[in-house]
Amino acid sequence: MRIQFVIALAIALAAPALGQGRGGASESETQDPSGMSVRVKDITRVRGVRYNQITNLGVVVGLEGTGDTRNSPWAQQAIANLVKDYGISLEARQMNLKNVALVMVTAELPPFARPGNRIDVTVSSVGDAKSLQGGYLLPTPLYGPADKARAYAVAMGPVSIGGFNASQGGTSSQKNHVNVGIVTNGALVENSVPTEFNWNGSFYLELLEPDFTTASRIAEAIMSEHPGWTAVAKDAGGVEIRANDPNTADAVAALSAIENVSVVPDTPAVIVINERTGTIVVGGNVKIGPAMIAHGGLTVKINEYNEIVQPPPLSGGQTGLQQNTEVKAKEETVRIGVIKSNATIDDLAKVFRALRISPRDMIAIIQGLKAQGAIKATIKTQ
Repeated sequence: MRIQFVIALAIALAAPALGQGRGGASESETQDPSGMSVRVKDITRVRGVRYNQITNLGVVVGLEGTGDTRNSPWAQQAIANLVKDYGISLEARQMNLKNVALVMVTAELPPFARPGNRIDVTVSSVGDAKSLQGGYLLPTPLYGPADKARAYAVAMGPVSIGGFNASQGGTSSQKNHVNVGIVTNGALVENSVPTEFNWNGSFYLELLEPDFTTASRIAEAIMSEHPGWTAVAKDAGGVEIRANDPNTADAVAALSAIENVSVVPDTPAVIVINERTGTIVVGGNVKIGPAMIAHGGLTVKINEYNEIVQPPPLSGGQTGLQQNTEVKAKEETVRIGVIKSNATIDDLAKVFRALRISPRDMIAIIQGLKAQGAIKATIKTQ
């Protein structure tokens, strides 16, 4: 099978700022090379505001002979128990139903869900049913993992599998997975889960990806835009926020304003490699130091040198020292030279594309650069 290569470079290659080398860099450029500003609500969550998982076993009926067989008698037993409520007495061993299936019903109860709201549920076959196509989920109460005494929702409705399976004369055709389906808006919320987000006058923001630098920047940005609040980064995973005057604090309005504060998160230098598919994903903070690579018939050399930069006449600027990077590659008669202020994976990728290097060779070169110490980044292999 021919390997296809996809390389995603999350790199913003901005031109040098005016006055670079003379103290002209902006604050955002100092914080993060990409300068990408995001809302606090996109990288954090409020402590106490969370989803809750609810589950239970249910029965799907109305299948066209694709339900559980007698080798999986649980569905037969469930029907036998169900019909007793209607005054019908049956033994499970007396039945050989093929239009019912025992399923696991799961859902996530969102925060602030009120009785009467509807949520989606996922239905998964437990027995040996061939398909849930065309089935209907009977009323199924859904419970929390630690609370079996109170049903938080009741699920019921037609099962949609988004596919089909058909067979005739020994041949069959199937699209998608037919033993797992969704009941859209199939669960009616009966009981809400208390949600606590105001902890004795304090709020806590939990970072979705813990990072000390990002937590510190969030605290600084909140106090800069809202002087009436005190924000402290407690650790890499959370920021505590407290009103300077608790008597005038409006929790909902305060959290709404805080969530919309813009901040520049810190981006770690990470390279993700999937050797099975030949995929390489490179972060924008990945830099390459001076190194020389010889791989097969390919030679790549990366050098750094200093150059004196003179300011324009009568500009009032000062003479500065600029560090340049030169990347050269050689394969037989092919030569490519790239000069940039900093060497990045983007420079190396241009060499790879020009020389038509195979994905496996690219991965080997990147891993070699990491082992040599030229790449200052974390490599994750999938």
